[in-house]
Amino acid sequence: MRLQEETEYRPKPLVPVGGKPILWHIMQIYAKYGFREFVLCLGYKGDVIKDYFLNYEAMSNDFTMTLGKQNTIKYNSAHGEQDFVVTLADTGLDTMTAGRVKNIEKYIDSDNFMLTYGDGVADIDIKALLAYHQGHGRCATVTAVHPVSRYGVLDLDNKGAVRSFAEKPVTNDWMSAGFFVFNRKYFDYLGDKDSFMEMVAIPQLAHEGQLLAYKHEGFFFSMDTFRDYVHLNEMWDKGQRPWLK
Repeated sequence: MRLQEETEYRPKPLVPVGGKPILWHIMQIYAKYGFREFVLCLGYKGDVIKDYFLNYEAMSNDFTMTLGKQNTIKYNSAHGEQDFVVTLADTGLDTMTAGRVKNIEKYIDSDNFMLTYGDGVADIDIKALLAYHQGHGRCATVTAVHPVSRYGVLDLDNKGAVRSFAEKPVTNDWMSAGFFVFNRKYFDYLGDKDSFMEMVAIPQLAHEGQLLAYKHEGFFFSMDTFRDYVHLNEMWDKGQRPWLK
């Protein structure tokens, strides 16, 4: 609803930033550090995401076609995603986050796996994040960032006089930025398809002392609203692309 201008005809992960879906940008963050195998948990308009990847080669390359019964396609150029391995998993239209992750358990064949949302970009060192997770030995790691206030913040004296005004400052609090790392034991914490992992599984991990935070002091931005969409595209147009450096 908050991004309805862009999501009426396509799912949020395909909303473009600089002409590429934000999903593409997120995958590039991981690929920079050598992680190029992805499982996409599809739901709303998942068929549009499938179409995007099914047509990826043709839309990303020059190509030569021979028409007719001997139909062939020769791609004349290459792109940076040549060795991406992408599994597109239909996890249900109305499935909540816990159910979506539970439904892709069969595609995870490693002791640890990484997970993030389809709307946030950051200049996170993914290898450092993974090393931190492996070093503490707990079940889960969440990336924590300082949120930017959505509002101007006033410092008032006891008579109501404004001592200072800060327009949308960075706060001292910490918030989840996604970019999780989980041990596969995490699947045992997930409930049914109608539950949110953020309300059940992750609080349970915290209660048991199995959740640690990786503190990221760098860039993070989540595209939640149309204003956020405009801001990210303005950054791109100005050459400000910290998540792809």
